[in-house]
Amino acid sequence: MAKLKSAEPASCVPAYWQDAKEELMKRDRIMRRLIPQFGDLHLVGRSEPFTTLVRSILSQQISVKAAETIWLRLLEVCPTCTPAQILKAGNEKLAACGLSKRKAEYITDLAEHFKARRVHVDQWADMDDENVITDLTQIRGIGRWTAEMFLIFNLLRPNILPLDDVGLLRGISVNYFSGEPVSRSDAREVAANWEPWRTVATWYLWRSLDTTPVPVK
Repeated sequence: MAKLKSAEPASCVPAYWQDAKEELMKRDRIMRRLIPQFGDLHLVGRSEPFTTLVRSILSQQISVKAAETIWLRLLEVCPTCTPAQILKAGNEKLAACGLSKRKAEYITDLAEHFKARRVHVDQWADMDDENVITDLTQIRGIGRWTAEMFLIFNLLRPNILPLDDVGLLRGISVNYFSGEPVSRSDAREVAANWEPWRTVATWYLWRSLDTTPVPVK
């Protein structure tokens, strides 16, 4: 992804990345071909939970370019993208950045959850994947897919398989089924060989479709 103005620093390489690469290349012939194509590139996380979730909601169902434009406009209104800044701006100013009315409401609801501590932000690092998903999906505008993207890009969890992700399914289709459509069941069967590094395999399949990292959506 093109380098964007950001409200938080990028994370370093995940501690498990090299081990995961080696294991995946031993087990899976497609990964053995795919992984070396991208050299030392790796998943780059976002370190600030609130910002990560704002960008996730903002990017839903729109193009990467449109999401980047709206994000930059949002940073002009809320330079550090904190819950307080979002709530102060209000839905009208958020919508003026290019957000739909519904997305503006979702981001405001997210800010209210953070401000009131209705989500367990400080505990997420120690919670298992499903409990984090349960915590996140109580917030309007955050479904399972968005929560899984958060687990990948913010918490850097190593074994996430986002079966509702179009890019993952397409990557499996292109690389494993010669472009034939694949079902969630097909994807799950292929991914069984990736445990416990399904996040890493997913990332390389995203990369196989595009020479830039797939952003959070």
